[in-house]
Amino acid sequence: MHRDRSQIVYVSLSVLLFAVAGLLVWSVIKRVDEQAAQVSTEPRSVTSRGDLAEDERSTIELFRAASPSVVHITGIQQRELQFNVMEIPSGTGSGVVWDSAGHIVTNYHVVNGARRWQVAFDFEGGPTYNAELVGVAPDKDIAVLRIQADPKLLRPIAVGASRDLVVGQKVFAIGNPFGLDHTLTTGVISGLGREIQSVNRRPIQDVIQTDAAINPGNSGGPLLDSAGRLIGINTAIYSPSGASAGIGFAVPVDTVNRIVPQLISDGRVTKPGLGVHIASDADARRHRIDGVIIMVVKQDSPAYEAGLRGIGYNEGGMRVLGDTIVGADGKDVHEAADLFRVLDRHEVGDDLELDVRRNTGKREKLTVTLQGLN
Repeated sequence: MHRDRSQIVYVSLSVLLFAVAGLLVWSVIKRVDEQAAQVSTEPRSVTSRGDLAEDERSTIELFRAASPSVVHITGIQQRELQFNVMEIPSGTGSGVVWDSAGHIVTNYHVVNGARRWQVAFDFEGGPTYNAELVGVAPDKDIAVLRIQADPKLLRPIAVGASRDLVVGQKVFAIGNPFGLDHTLTTGVISGLGREIQSVNRRPIQDVIQTDAAINPGNSGGPLLDSAGRLIGINTAIYSPSGASAGIGFAVPVDTVNRIVPQLISDGRVTKPGLGVHIASDADARRHRIDGVIIMVVKQDSPAYEAGLRGIGYNEGGMRVLGDTIVGADGKDVHEAADLFRVLDRHEVGDDLELDVRRNTGKREKLTVTLQGLN
C-alpha cells in the first residue's frame, strides 16, 4: 500500500515538474517573440546635433581660408633603362603660394634630386603646372619654385611671425601626407629654439617643435597659428619608423621671410663668412684638436687682412698647423657647427671677434669683418 502511494506521489511530482518546465519554456519563447516584435528594420530617427562648437567653427574656417594656398609638389627624374629614358616620380611634398607672381615655397629636400617639378593645386582633378626652380638654400632646407598660372588662382599665404611664439599655443598643419591631398592636422607648439641638421649637415636654429601630426608628404607645407598665418615650413619628423610620432619640426617663418626674397631676387642666399676654408670635424678629432682648424685663408679676404693663417709648410716641406678657432663672439667653439651658429646670427659687414689658438699654442683675439659668401 505504502509503495503504491509513493509511486503515485512520484508520478504526480514528475507531471508537475514537466508542467512547470513547459510553462517556463513557453514564457521564454513568448518574451523572445515580444522582443523580436519590438526590433525595427527602419532607420533610427536622427537626433538633432545643434550648432558646432566655437573652436570647431574656427578650425573649419581656418582650413577653408588657408588650404587654397597649399599645393602638392611632385619631383620628376629621368632614369635610363636599356637605352630608353624614362621619367619617374622622385618624391612628393607640399608647398605654399608665396605671392601672386607664382612663387612657391617648399623644402630643399622636396625638390632635391629631381630634374623637373609639377605643382598641383588640387591633387584630384585640379590644375597642374610645370614649375621652374628659382633658387635653393640647402643650409635652411628652403627652396623656391615658380609656376606660370592665372593670378586669380594664386592665393598667397598670410605671413605671420615666429619671434613671439609661445609653447602651448595652437598650431595647424596642412599638407599632402602619403599623397592624401589637403590633410589638416592640429596640435600645439611643443618646444621652441630647437636645432636640427640640414641636408648638408649645417645646423638650422630656432626650429619650432610641434605635436601636430607631420608625415612624409607634409614636408614643405605650412604650419599655421590660430589666426591662419604662416609661422613655419614643416620640414622634418623625429621617428624611428618614418611616420609621425608626435615630434615634428618646422623652419621658423622669420628665417623663411629673410631667405625667400633673396632666392627670388638672386637665386641664392648671401651668407656672412670669414673667407677661409676649414678642416672637417673628423680631421680635427683625428689629430685630437679641439676647435675649428683653418686650412686656407683666401688672399684679399677680411680674414687675410685680420691676420688669420692657414696650414703652411716648414723649411723641410712638412705641413705645419696654422690657426685654430676656439671661440667666437665670446662663445666657445669646439666644432664647425659652433662656428656656424655664431655666423648665422650675423649679417654681411658685421665685425666678429674670434678667439684663435696659434700653432705655438698662444691664444689671440682677432676681429674679422664678415664678407658675403654665395
